[in-house]
Amino acid sequence: MTCSLRTRLVIGTVGTIVLLLTVFSLILYVMIRRALVNQFDASLLSTARMLAASVEQDGNEIELEFEVRQLPEFNDPQRQTYYQIWRPDGAVVAKSPLLGADGLLRLEGSLDSPVFGVLRAGNGQPQRTVGFKFIPRLSDSNRVTDSHLTKEQALTLVVARDASDLHRQLYLLQWLLLITSGVTMALSVFVAAIVVRRGLEPLNSIANEIAAIKEDNLAARIKTTSVPAEIMPIKSRLNDLLSRLEDAFKRERRFTADVAHELRTPLAGIRSTIEVTLTRARDQNEYKRVLCDCQAIVENMQTMVSNLLMLARLDAQQISFHSEQIRLAEMVNSCWRSLCDKALVRETGFENRIPVEMICDSDPEHLSMVFMNLLDNAVEYTNNGGQIWATGRQADDSIEITVANTGCTLTSEQASQVFDCFWRGDSSRKDAGVHCGLGLALVQRIVRALGGYTIVDVQNTEIFTIRLALPARGPSTNFY
Repeated sequence: MTCSLRTRLVIGTVGTIVLLLTVFSLILYVMIRRALVNQFDASLLSTARMLAASVEQDGNEIELEFEVRQLPEFNDPQRQTYYQIWRPDGAVVAKSPLLGADGLLRLEGSLDSPVFGVLRAGNGQPQRTVGFKFIPRLSDSNRVTDSHLTKEQALTLVVARDASDLHRQLYLLQWLLLITSGVTMALSVFVAAIVVRRGLEPLNSIANEIAAIKEDNLAARIKTTSVPAEIMPIKSRLNDLLSRLEDAFKRERRFTADVAHELRTPLAGIRSTIEVTLTRARDQNEYKRVLCDCQAIVENMQTMVSNLLMLARLDAQQISFHSEQIRLAEMVNSCWRSLCDKALVRETGFENRIPVEMICDSDPEHLSMVFMNLLDNAVEYTNNGGQIWATGRQADDSIEITVANTGCTLTSEQASQVFDCFWRGDSSRKDAGVHCGLGLALVQRIVRALGGYTIVDVQNTEIFTIRLALPARGPSTNFY
């Protein structure tokens, strides 16, 4: 089950706080523990060195310069301190009377590098010990005959002190850190939940605004103010998406209206023709003429429906292509031959400037449809006595074909709409049922499916130009 964003943020925030707090508590505990232990050991070592300084050797006798039991370190009931001294052969020279029959663990270090240890007393209380070897002072009578002692004659001193108070302090420190950490963690969960909830309020506001947008009001936009910088891109992208959806719905409504209009006009023509014909009896030739008129209208409707089906299949990528080497100049000439009569009526001239040797690897059937629609559009909208020409050039891995004609009356803004379905420069649609405005839309979709693109341009000299860019090696993908 996927966690909510709020839960993830709270868990992440609290988890980070817990981790940092745990690390900080461990570091703090280790540092304080080390400081307390070092302080305890320093005091213990000071006592041991003071005791070692009071030991004196007179021949084979080892004596303490003063009564150790009277020292405050060995009389404090809260911090009981014990000592024990050994000869090099292991014999005990002296030890604290408080030890009784017990003894201390022998630790052999040196004055410069004493050895510290931890042990349990007979009553189970923890103790810390320090031990080292030292050379006792000689008595005044021995200083003349034996000025110094060797290391082999060094004595071993171990001093132990009850560490219960130290352990209680460390135990109290552990609980203090544990309780403090627990309270801090609980507070962090509460604070993180509040902060995250407030931080996500702009997302909730955006979600509420999106929920309020209906399909009949796509012009609405997200207006949430005080949006954090991290959420601003989401707001902008959602508004862009709404703009695209609004445009798509407008195109759909316009497309539906255009289809209805384009179908209504020829159907109305067929109906009126039939109704007029049925008003009275007519001879065979008149019926034949009426049927021919209806057939022409039906053929135009069938062409429009076929073009709509072609557009739908192109958009759904359900058209398959197969590539062949095509001589472009020859294909353009072949397409123009079917338009010669129409161009002759309007006294329109055509010039094919595409190099004869130019070859393109593409789908011949669909590319022929592209050139047929381009040339038919040029013939239809060129001024009487105007000129049409086609040019071509090789550009890296693509081939550019340009079809241009004179007599253009479109503005640049109008020209940018020529690839829209059912768009025509004649806003009055007086030629409805003859030109349905799908030719250039088909051109754009087919060229795009073949891996190229189309660009339209209107020059100041009233020249309308459409430039095609096709890959020289054919379409990169086959759609089925």
